[in-house]
Amino acid sequence: MAVNAAPSGEAPAGRLAGRWVPWLVIGLWLVLAAGMVPLSGKLSSVTTDSAVDTLPASAESTKVAVLEDSLPDGDSNTFVFVYHRAGGLTEADRATVERHYDTLAKRYPPKATAAAEDDEDSPTSPSTDRKAMMFTLEVSTAYGEPETIVGPLRDATKDRPSGLELDVTGPGAIDGDMDAVFDGIDVQVLLTTIAVVTLLLILTYRSPVLWIIPLVAVGAAALTSMGTVYLLVKGFGIVVNDQNSALLTILVFGVGTDYALLLIARYREALHHHENVRVAMVHALRGAAPAIVASAATVVAGLLCLLVADLNSTSGLGPIGAAGILCALVAMLTLFPAVLVVLGRRIFWPAVPRFSTAVEEKPGLWGRLGTAISRRRWVATLGSLGVLGVLALGLAGNTGALREQDQFLSAPESVTGFTVLRQHFPELGGQPMTIFTRPAHQERVLDIVKDTRGVALAVPEETSGGWANISVFPKDAPDTPAEYDTILRVRTAVHAVSGAEAIVGGPSAENLDTEVTTSRDEKLVIPLVLVVVLIVLGLLLRAILAPLVLMATVIVSFAAAFGGSVFVFDTILGFKGVDYSVPLLAFLFLVALGVDYNIFLASRAREETVRLGTREGMLKALSATGGVITSAGLVLAATFAVLATLPLVMLIEVGFLVAFGVLLDALLVRSVLVPALTLLIGRRMWWPSRLSRPAAQLPDGQQPLADDEEPALQR
Repeated sequence: MAVNAAPSGEAPAGRLAGRWVPWLVIGLWLVLAAGMVPLSGKLSSVTTDSAVDTLPASAESTKVAVLEDSLPDGDSNTFVFVYHRAGGLTEADRATVERHYDTLAKRYPPKATAAAEDDEDSPTSPSTDRKAMMFTLEVSTAYGEPETIVGPLRDATKDRPSGLELDVTGPGAIDGDMDAVFDGIDVQVLLTTIAVVTLLLILTYRSPVLWIIPLVAVGAAALTSMGTVYLLVKGFGIVVNDQNSALLTILVFGVGTDYALLLIARYREALHHHENVRVAMVHALRGAAPAIVASAATVVAGLLCLLVADLNSTSGLGPIGAAGILCALVAMLTLFPAVLVVLGRRIFWPAVPRFSTAVEEKPGLWGRLGTAISRRRWVATLGSLGVLGVLALGLAGNTGALREQDQFLSAPESVTGFTVLRQHFPELGGQPMTIFTRPAHQERVLDIVKDTRGVALAVPEETSGGWANISVFPKDAPDTPAEYDTILRVRTAVHAVSGAEAIVGGPSAENLDTEVTTSRDEKLVIPLVLVVVLIVLGLLLRAILAPLVLMATVIVSFAAAFGGSVFVFDTILGFKGVDYSVPLLAFLFLVALGVDYNIFLASRAREETVRLGTREGMLKALSATGGVITSAGLVLAATFAVLATLPLVMLIEVGFLVAFGVLLDALLVRSVLVPALTLLIGRRMWWPSRLSRPAAQLPDGQQPLADDEEPALQR
């Protein structure tokens, strides 16, 4: 006889189990997709990597960039042409350099300047060793962005005598090469992520068809999130750069697949107890939805904490990521279950879950692991902490900030050109600074800058729009502490000139301001994220001690993941530091996403504790969720690992660190450490809720048991 009603003691399925509900949901999603697909394609049109849009909102270098954009000639990009021959330059070489400069100056006349030397006769500068010559070229952005300009510049200087080498470098060339790395990155990340998730879903379910359903639902969520972000950009002016766009794709596919895995696990359980698939899905949603919603709320709350950041690109990631998570949540709790219900049990073929009034529960791998942890809880706790502590020792490695020139996995011409420049022109080692001052004070500011320690050259440029421009070349290599010290000294010196209103910017100044702002944002955002996540955990578990313990494990896990990753970056991959944005991004993702697994495990443990007591409740929760948490961890780690396939060190560092941290969290912290700590603490884990108190009544003759052996609490 068919069993369509819920078992005794459970709430009935109600109207949500109606035949028309899944079809209505699918129909609504088709309407939504029809509107969102065109909008999602427009996201790339509002993606920007301009300095004004990504720099710290209040930084001095941002004011310089804004002022450059507002002047009549607009902003410009600086390109440095370095010609060199190992055996020394010939007369033909020198003539070629002069000819190249004349050609380029005619092609880009508005911004062609001689900023490298105080030489009125020639804009080109020979090196003291007579093996190199150089000139700088200021090209207005009216001619295009660096990515579109650097190629024609290199093509225009190809006709050279045999043996004469040329490197086109400078801030404009570096920006152009950086833009080339991000060119098409959205499509690359999307396709690679789909391939990785598809493979993992096939391996997880070993079904020829089941993997398609989560992929379709997550794909719908991704398209919807892109359209939503486009509307947010148009409506609220949120900054979306290429990095944030790639992270949006990774987040949606990662968390969306996690939600699918958790729901399918509950749905498969329910199908054994309910013959009607719609009733089974309703009960699966009742069991899984609270944890999924709490997980999404935690990640969204953590991401929205980024709104307090001063760095535009960081603060923009907050609403972008939150929109992605919410779209994934809605899709996986509506479209995904609706499609599963319509397709019925056969979607699980060949391992179709059968309805049975007596389902045999086997202990399985995770049940056996739980039993082992219960018997050796101190060994499990200390062993886990020992492993995490050893990994955290990697924090003693090179955690210094990564220079912009070291961002590329394979150094392009713009980076190698800086090395050549320093070899032959050691006095012009840094990237040029840009100083804006009032025209009446230009000479005074110029004299002060020339006398500032660390400055190799200061050259007055054009005056327009009520501002005078000065180009300043530091002696030290770009993005080094010595160059940053020079920038700070120049700022201190020019700010002291009363009435000049002088401000100092430029590429290295922008990097300095970004690094300083990121450090300040970390001190503000990280504590805020911890507090927000702690509150969400407290509300979910209705306890104080459990959230504190779980947050402590997340922090320790992050330290271990960061330390282990730094060791890999420094010792194995040979990276020359950690990008300034990596710690904050990694902390946010690992804490917010790591808490996901805490929520999946702890919420199930609390649910089971009501019936079985703390010890048996945790063991039951580990047995029930261990497999799905591990699968979810593998999927999420793999999606972030996609970033490690891109040729940019910053993205490799974020991808590897988050992937490693997620695996560490899912395989060790959530599977061993948290259960061991819960078994050690016993019912006090749920303090001050009623679950922390001994059972109100004990059977006749039974003595009170230990904390970890308390009998089941009555509902």
